[in-house]
Order: sequence, then C-alpha cells, then structure tokens
Amino acid sequence: MKRLLVVVLVLIGVAAGYRVLERIVEPAGSTSPASTSPALTSPAETHSGFLNGRITTVGGATYEGRLRFGGDEEAFWGDYFNGVKDENPWAAHVPPERLKKRHPIEVFGVEIGSRERQIDLGRPFMARFGDIVRIEAGVRDLRVTLKSGTVFDLDRFDADDFADGVRVWREGRGVVDLDELRIRTIELFAAAPRARQSSRIGERLYGTVRTRQGDFTGFVQWDREKCVGSDPLDGRTADGQLRLSFDALRSIARHSRDSSLVTLLDGREIVLSGTREVGDGNRGIYVDDPRYGRVLVSWNAFERIDFSAGPGGSGPAYGDFPPGRPLAGSVTTRAGRRLVGRLVYDLDESETTETLDAPFQGVTYTIPFGLVASIVPTDPKESDARLARVTLQDGPELRLERAGDLGEGNAGLLVFIEGGERPEYVPWDDVERIDLDRPPSMYPPLVGL
Repeated sequence: MKRLLVVVLVLIGVAAGYRVLERIVEPAGSTSPASTSPALTSPAETHSGFLNGRITTVGGATYEGRLRFGGDEEAFWGDYFNGVKDENPWAAHVPPERLKKRHPIEVFGVEIGSRERQIDLGRPFMARFGDIVRIEAGVRDLRVTLKSGTVFDLDRFDADDFADGVRVWREGRGVVDLDELRIRTIELFAAAPRARQSSRIGERLYGTVRTRQGDFTGFVQWDREKCVGSDPLDGRTADGQLRLSFDALRSIARHSRDSSLVTLLDGREIVLSGTREVGDGNRGIYVDDPRYGRVLVSWNAFERIDFSAGPGGSGPAYGDFPPGRPLAGSVTTRAGRRLVGRLVYDLDESETTETLDAPFQGVTYTIPFGLVASIVPTDPKESDARLARVTLQDGPELRLERAGDLGEGNAGLLVFIEGGERPEYVPWDDVERIDLDRPPSMYPPLVGL
C-alpha cells in the first residue's frame, strides 16, 4: 500500500507541478515559539565538515545550504547514505549454475541429504556523503552518482535515509524541512568559504568509546544519530523526565541493561533510564576511528564513552574525499592459482570507497577497501575457523568473524585479467587469500587525525 501511495503521489506531483507548503521555521532571533528549539534555530553558517548542497523540488523550487538528513540524523560528509541496489550487473559475468550453493540437510546433527539454493545477489548500498555528487529521485528509483562517475540505481522504497526527508538551513532565511515526495534532486558540494563560520548548533561530538574488545577514538554518533553538542539525550530519573544536551556531558557509562550513568561537566552524576537511547534499545554508537574507517559498537559491547575536544573542527571537508578508484590486486585460490587484475569483491564492491563490513564480538567494522591490504578468509594460524584475518595498509591486523562480507553469503570474486576476454570467477569457498594494491594516496585523508 505504501509503495502504491508513493508512486501515485509522485506521479501527481510531476504532472501538476504541485507545491506542497513545507514547514518553514523562523530565522534565528525570531520570537516565534518554533525558534526556541536548538536544532531549529541554528543559522546556515557551518563548519566545512557539515553537509552542504542544493535541493531542487518537484515544483522547481531550490533550497541551498547546510543539510541534515531525517531532520536530526546524518549531518557530516563522513556519514553514510544507505539504500538497496536495484540489480546486480556483475552477475551477468558468471554462469548461472555457478551461483548456486549446496546446503546440507541434517537431522540431529547427521547429514541425510542436501539441496542447492541460488546465492542471494541482492546487495545494500552504502556510500559516505563525501563520495556522492548527486541524488536523483524517480518514481520507483533513486539514482546516486559518485565522484568517480559511477552511477547506482537504488530501490526508492528501501532508501530509509531518503524516506525521512531533509532539513535545509538557508543562510539568513531560516530552516525548511522537505519531505521525500517534494524532492527531485540533491546536489552535494562544499560550502562557500563565507559559510564556514561558527554556529549555534554546537560542536561535533568526539570521544573515546571503551569496550571489552578495546577502545575506539574519533567522531561519534550516539544511538546512530546524535552527533552534535546541541542534540538532546533523553531519559528518566527518580524525579521524572530529564533532557540534557550532549555539550553538557563529560561521559556516559553503561549502568545496567536498561540504564546509563551520565556524568556532567560539573562532576554531577545522574542515572538515566526509561528511554531507548540510554538502555537496551540503543541501536549502537558509531565511531569514526581513522584506523578502521568506522565502527558500530553495540549496546552489549559498550562500556563507556568519554567525550573530549576533537581535532580538525567538524571533521573532513567535502574536498577531503577523493574519487574512488577501481579495486585491483590478486586472488590466490586454494588450488594454488594466483590471478592478478581488477577485482570485484562479493560480486558487489568494485571501488576503493566501498567497504568491507564484518563484526567481532559486538563491534561491526565498516572499512573502506582503500585501507585494506589483505584478506585471509580462513586463517590457518587461528584455531578458531570462524575467524578471518584482515590486514590494513598501515599494518594493523584484525581478527573478524566470518559473517557479513566475510561470511558464507559472499558471492565470490571477479578478476579482470589484463588481456582476458572475460573475467575469471572465483567462488568464495575457493579463496585462499586476497591482496589489494595500495591506492596512490591513502583513503580518506582525515584532517587533524
């Protein structure tokens, strides 16, 4: 029903050039009650790490300035735009019969037979906003163009980051919230130098997240969305509901399964409970740790976060994200063959800006392939066959679970050998080792880190 409604409304809007009145928020300084909310009174002047661009509506109007998706979610160039790809063009290079996998049928641990299933070739789309040039909304699809020129068509109905709309801070003209049905195109570009002034939105959140698996330091998003000092942390105390702004906090520690111990800058300690974000319903804490790209610390793995002043202001600017380059390197098979050329990993990732995603004990790593030096799916040095070894270009080694991009759902690799008529296909189970060429420059250059 939702799909039908969206299609009908978009078609009506395109045909009639309708102009739905968007919710306009008064400029900063207005006496309107709407201007009292910190998230809505911030002027358009921003630091270079904040998203910036131009939105053109179905009716032809344009809105330019600082952007925040979902109104209060993705706000920075290092944040990710998520969706689901419409199709998998790489599958055409593989004979259909090779895209089937045997699954054993067991009864009480005894194999009594097997059946073949087609490998699932549906793939999610993830790209940092700093890698994107343009997002175009069609009736059923979203077309995303990267800096490299690569174009992806996404299923509009599975694009949650787009479905929640976009907030635009217009310089000197207040704030506007645009619903997804209003948006035709989003063009992303760096803000003009005159717009890089301090704003009342607050500083970008930065700190160290401590877990049983180690510490991660960088820019953070609490509960996957709270990322600036003026964002609120909501909870309940013995005296009732309490709302605190993040710029008043020194630390947050896990107090129990459903509560957090919050320490304020003045040293006071408060136990908060009763909301998703301070307990078991917390969706996790993103940390842009420059060693790995980005990690997501689950609530079960989380122990404590200590906030601090971050280097580099609001983080990497739009120009700090160079265009992606084709993945290249070698694949060594279990039979001893070594294939060298351009690579397509998991019949999906083909550029250095795309990511290797895999968990380890409650922490999920999202690592740009430009940072990866080698992948060993089953490490013979490990007694636990459920672990894979990933070595990064600057030396750190990670032991990650054979899940996500390292799991059995991996659809294998294509190797485009120079001079070959068609690419070689290597099933994931046949991969002994993958070595990736180091990009001409490390990706991404994180300013101040």
